[in-house]
Amino acid sequence: MLLLCFLLLSSTLQGWAQLIVGQKRSGSCECNVNTTMWLFPALRYEAVLQQVETCEESLHSLQGQVLVSNQRLPQIEVQISNLTARLQPYQYLHDRGLYTALSIRLLGQELSQLETDITAVHSQLNNAQSQKLNKEVGKLRKDVLKMQTSDTINMKTVKEKLRYLKNNVESCKSIPKDFRGQHRYCLKGLITNISEPVTTKINPFDKSYISGSWGKQAQMDGKWDTETYWVQTLVSSHIYGNTVRLYQTYKDFMRSANHRDGTFSSSTTGPNAIEGPSAVLYGEGLYYHCYRSADICRYDLKTNDVKRVTLPGTGVGFNNKFPYCYYDCRLNSDVDVEADETGLWALYATVGNHGNMVVSKLIWDDNSTTINVSQTWETRLFKKSVSNAFMVCGVLYATRYVDDYREEVFYAFDTVTGKEDNSLALPLEKVAKGVASLSYNPINRQIYMYNDGYLLAYQAYF
Repeated sequence: MLLLCFLLLSSTLQGWAQLIVGQKRSGSCECNVNTTMWLFPALRYEAVLQQVETCEESLHSLQGQVLVSNQRLPQIEVQISNLTARLQPYQYLHDRGLYTALSIRLLGQELSQLETDITAVHSQLNNAQSQKLNKEVGKLRKDVLKMQTSDTINMKTVKEKLRYLKNNVESCKSIPKDFRGQHRYCLKGLITNISEPVTTKINPFDKSYISGSWGKQAQMDGKWDTETYWVQTLVSSHIYGNTVRLYQTYKDFMRSANHRDGTFSSSTTGPNAIEGPSAVLYGEGLYYHCYRSADICRYDLKTNDVKRVTLPGTGVGFNNKFPYCYYDCRLNSDVDVEADETGLWALYATVGNHGNMVVSKLIWDDNSTTINVSQTWETRLFKKSVSNAFMVCGVLYATRYVDDYREEVFYAFDTVTGKEDNSLALPLEKVAKGVASLSYNPINRQIYMYNDGYLLAYQAYF
């Protein structure tokens, strides 16, 4: 009797089994087996071997790239650090989009406001200068209209022309035609010479207080005490302060005797505290830059009241955005208040004027007890390129560092004519490296310097 038997053969190489049917004969099982399933898979082996070789080549290549990357990474990091350091001073330009294309629409709006101002000035004056301005703004309007249809005019050139016209309009608004005649020495033109220090003294607090401002009461009319000297020292981090020290005579000032202190803020971080070396005493008011703001404050010495006004401009710099620099930056010297023969001035910089200096005229109204800004001029002088500045006869003067014992007046901007002069070379001797502040007094025509804790005074000559 034939019995069917089954033989289960497995292939461990490929991981699968083959079931074979056989017959039992003479005590043994006979079956036909296909042995090709155990043949060596040469083709498949070669394919796998090729894949392995390719993988090894890729691995060697990657290892080489990793090695090169490890060698270059420190170099790349150094390059990035260098670039970051070089770009850091100009980061605000990128953040504020100053390198983007200027907006024609905004330019047109600005021009429209200028046309309104010129029309008002022309209706009041109707002289040759106002007629000239009227023609120039008309020509500029045609250029802007042409720009709207064809970008054939450099917008920055138009912007510069607009700045020039705006400055001329500001000069026409309210400065008397004969204001230079009110002070005969102003007729002579710019300052021609500055003396050696005529006063040298350590500030009354301590030489370690390296930042502040000082001077003599600067309002010229007869109803104010013109002999009062004052010192305002920044006692917190060389940046902030809340008091001013007053002396009734020059003798008391030199002896540091018989003083009285005025407190205009309860603390050095209060909203009425002073930020930066920015003060000037004018009449019965101490004018200074208000704490962490774009405002000018006025502290009344009699009533202890503090009034303030916000400076005009797009992105007024404060909190160390546009300090005086040139060689070393003076912390938080963004806004500077000055006085001269024509009154009070605020010197600062704005993002809208690309970090260049802006000059605004300040007016105190006794009737309404308010501070107002009457006029504003934009210059082409980058504020961080100067070490300090002051005003004389309506002219902005800027200084730069020469060495540890000398500064130099190198630049002037006349608010009456709108003309700039960067060819000056008037030396200012000093006893220490840093200049915290410069202030001019129109009564005695002296310039006061707060020189890293030292108080220096110079005589200006015309």
